Amino acid sequence: MHLVQRVKDILLKPKDTWPVIAAEPGSTAAIYKDYLIYLALVPAVAGFIGMSLIGFGGFGFSMRVPIVSGLVNMVVGYALSLVAVFVLGLIANALAPTFGGTRDPVSALKLVAYGSTAGFVGGVFTLVPSLSMLGLLASLYSIYLISTGVPVLMKSPSEKAMPYTAVLIVCGIVAMVILGALSSLFTGGRHGMLTGGRFGAPEVSINTPGGSVNINTAKIEDMTRKLEEAGKRMENAQASGDSAAAGKAAADIMGAMTGATGVPFTAQVMKSWLPENLAGLARETFEVQSGAAMGVAGSTARADYGSGNQQIHLSITDIGGLGGLMGVAAWANVTMDKETNDLVEKVYKQGQRTIRENYRKDGSHVELTQVLGNGLIVEVSGSQTTLDKARQALSDVDLAKMETAQRPEKS
Repeated sequence: MHLVQRVKDILLKPKDTWPVIAAEPGSTAAIYKDYLIYLALVPAVAGFIGMSLIGFGGFGFSMRVPIVSGLVNMVVGYALSLVAVFVLGLIANALAPTFGGTRDPVSALKLVAYGSTAGFVGGVFTLVPSLSMLGLLASLYSIYLISTGVPVLMKSPSEKAMPYTAVLIVCGIVAMVILGALSSLFTGGRHGMLTGGRFGAPEVSINTPGGSVNINTAKIEDMTRKLEEAGKRMENAQASGDSAAAGKAAADIMGAMTGATGVPFTAQVMKSWLPENLAGLARETFEVQSGAAMGVAGSTARADYGSGNQQIHLSITDIGGLGGLMGVAAWANVTMDKETNDLVEKVYKQGQRTIRENYRKDGSHVELTQVLGNGLIVEVSGSQTTLDKARQALSDVDLAKMETAQRPEKS
């Protein structure tokens, strides 16, 4: 299958293309490694460039989503889109008998994966945020694509294709809400996930006037290999009727799709990195948590320090369960230098670390973030705090110890 040609065919002549897709041998792993992991990059990367590097605005003003927040949204969006297709495939398969069709898990995944092509490709419009509405219209075209594929892949009568599609879309919206809630386990709401590491493999760089983002093509091959191995285990488990093994293999597939190769530090270890005092301020509250969902694990630790109206927040985020996404996109290679009358924002490299400084010149707010070489993200933020105060606070955190800590063994 030629990727570009398949995209053109399903978009321009879906009724002729669905029978070809139905006749092709396929598996969960093959659908992902040959098609989905590439298409899902389009809206994720384009959205980041449009919102964080190019920006949006009008009537004499412009805005950009902060780099770190934009990176978080990109990684989460990419991972969730891959998971969502898998979940929708399960739903499509379960719905088939209700609408006179035949259950076939691979055909159901094909239906959702190829039917979603318009939505994925339409994500390119987010490169220019003012055109993002066109991406929504493209997503609506995916509804038509799925409806034309239902009779062919799920063997449902043509007159039931649209009701089948409508119910599938509604179920998909509910599933996305649930997956969005699960994602907060790793983003922690206010803070997000980002990872860093060494790069030596070939990369594709996308440059804009505001910065750049790199796609590591060699690492994609490693991801797809792991995905194929997990897919074979799942198919064998399903054939043997071992539901427990099938469930574990499904989680492995999710992990392969999101690059979940590392094991996050435990909540107890994360807590030990929260000092009692920071920049002369006593610790007032703290919160640590760790967990996993859909084969992806992460840990966070947060603490608040204060005295009077001066407040400093410390956040440590570990997404060891998503560390492999660094292999797909070198998020931490983004650099930036921006200054206005009242705001300064810089992103730069310092050895194996990526550093982001974002502060107001009047000292009303500051954010200082370091992405360590092993994927840990440490952020200090505060109100009525200067950059020097934030740097002092960060110096009270033992970054060297954190960076050299040994991760738990993968069970």
